[in-house]
Amino acid sequence: MVAPKDTPVWVDETRCKACNICVSYCPAGVLAMRDEVTSVLGQMIEVVHPQSCIGCSECESHCPDFAIFVAKRDEFKFAKLTPEAKERAKAVKENNYKKLNA
Repeated sequence: MVAPKDTPVWVDETRCKACNICVSYCPAGVLAMRDEVTSVLGQMIEVVHPQSCIGCSECESHCPDFAIFVAKRDEFKFAKLTPEAKERAKAVKENNYKKLNA
């Protein structure tokens, strides 16, 4: 699958069951869960900090439903993992994988 223009990571919401596994594996706090009343479980994955994606593909490789995709290295210039991103990832996990309030 070809990445949408200028997009490091994206979700096929029609395949996602909102299990939050991808969020738990993201080391940069790029992903979080948002409330979604139309979803079976009442939540949906959201790419909240795409500019921090390091292209590790942990989210994609652990998704049991093949619902999340990471751009190829020749299609996107990924970020470096920063201390700020690590802290954000830790905070998201401590917040039960939900999106942090700004």
